[in-house]
Amino acid sequence: MSLLRYTILVLCVAAATSTLAWGVALRRADAPTRWAVAFGGALAVANTLAAHGLVLWSSRRSTNAFLGAVLGGMVGRMGLMLVAVVAGVLLLGLPKLPLAVSLLSYFVLFLVMELSILHRRTSAAPAGR
Repeated sequence: MSLLRYTILVLCVAAATSTLAWGVALRRADAPTRWAVAFGGALAVANTLAAHGLVLWSSRRSTNAFLGAVLGGMVGRMGLMLVAVVAGVLLLGLPKLPLAVSLLSYFVLFLVMELSILHRRTSAAPAGR
């Protein structure tokens, strides 16, 4: 799946789940909680798009380049996300629990999506590839 198509899919999923969360709980939440949930969701969206982009970039390269991009990219993305979460809590004053729940929920959802897409892609690839 191209990065554009994956981006559209991720944004549609994020919009649908945010709308559902708004109707169920966020409408009654205070503003800092809403901002924390939005910030966590935005971090997860950026993370999954970067991950998918790295996989696409490295898929036509050597195995070493692929593993370096995927594993090195994972370490880099996790470091950047840690910095963003700390900045969100310390500099923006976002509440910790809604931020963590939002970030982790979206992270798991997008990880499952990406793994299923990659599994379908590798299952459909010719055996010699």
